[in-house]
Formats: sequence, structure tokens, C-alpha cells
Amino acid sequence: MNISGTLNVFRLIRDPALCLPHHTVSTFNHLPVPLSRAFAARDGEAKVDIRAVVLDKDNCFAVPHADEVYKPYNEKFQELRKAYPGSRLLIVSNTAGTGSDPGYKQADVLERNTGVKVLRHKTKKPGCREEVFDYFRSAPDSGVTCASQIAVVGDRLFTDVMMANLVGGHAFWVKDGVVEDKSFFARVEHKFAAFLTRRGYCPPNPNSGFE
Repeated sequence: MNISGTLNVFRLIRDPALCLPHHTVSTFNHLPVPLSRAFAARDGEAKVDIRAVVLDKDNCFAVPHADEVYKPYNEKFQELRKAYPGSRLLIVSNTAGTGSDPGYKQADVLERNTGVKVLRHKTKKPGCREEVFDYFRSAPDSGVTCASQIAVVGDRLFTDVMMANLVGGHAFWVKDGVVEDKSFFARVEHKFAAFLTRRGYCPPNPNSGFE
């Protein structure tokens, strides 16, 4: 059970825009690389400085419960690895690398299959934002000095997107995912985001600190 996700949903009562993304793509293959291209000015010059990227796993770049890159997404995945080498690319899952992963065996398999570090974290998303920021801040090759230099890519608004906004980074929402998510929570997320957009809500401005 994701206690962090359940508790953090109550934050939306005070600030509903926390679940809104800064950029939306249909699938993982539609991500711009580098991600800063999503915010480029008309002259092509990037308006933001994204130095590190957090990737969700399930239904983002992998089939749910699979510990490898979905084959049609492999080229895009390798493109991201090249653009964000070493510690600049990090997988943060609510399965692999958590207390639901005994001995972190799933995280080990995922790292071998992707070549990307999987964060071992005590609290599930969105509550692990400080653990994510501390990882990048302590990694000498990440280049991250403030939270606004971090982007989070994922398919869930109440976990991935919300974590990005809570940490003060940029939220990229993979709207359609690898497979259609027909779960109750996914339907609620989509309807809530559409309602907020119609009401004129905007995602929080990325910043360099925590709440």
C-alpha cells in the first residue's frame, strides 16, 4: 500500500495544481530530448536548465510489472541515457527499490537490464522527493545545484507529477502510457486534471526549494 500517496493526496485540497504537469506527451516515445526543448523559445533557445531526469518505470518506459525497457521505446531510452549520462538519469519506482522489493532484487535486475541507477528509497512517491533531491545533490556528476534543474517523467499525476511539483522541478506527464490504464485512480486523475485545466489552474512554477 502506498501510504505516502494516500496522505499526500490531501495536499490537493490546499493546492490542487500540484497534480498538473508542465509538459504532456502521449507516450514515452514523444518525449523531447533534451527535455529542455519542451520549453524552448521561438528562436530555439532553451528557457530552462534541466540537468537531471527521474524516470518512472511501470507504464512509462516499461510494461507494468516488467523490469526491462518496452522494446519500441528502446531507441528513445538510449537517447535519454546519452543526453543524461551517469547519475543524471535515475529510475524511481514505487515497486523496484522500495520496501515492497525484498533485498532490492527487482531493483538489481532493472539496473542490469537498463544500465540506469534505481533509487533505493524508504518512502514511496510522491513522499520520497527529498531522497531524490539528496541523490542528485550528492552525485558529483549530476551538476544539480537546485531542484528546478530536475525533471520527473511519469504516467501518474498523483505520484510522479505531484512529486515533481513538491520537489520544485519540472513535471512531464506520459498521458497514455504503454497500455491503457483503466483503474479507478487513473480515471479520477484524468478527470481531475481536465477539470482544473478548464478552471484555469496552472502547475506551480519550478523553484529551488521544498515546501
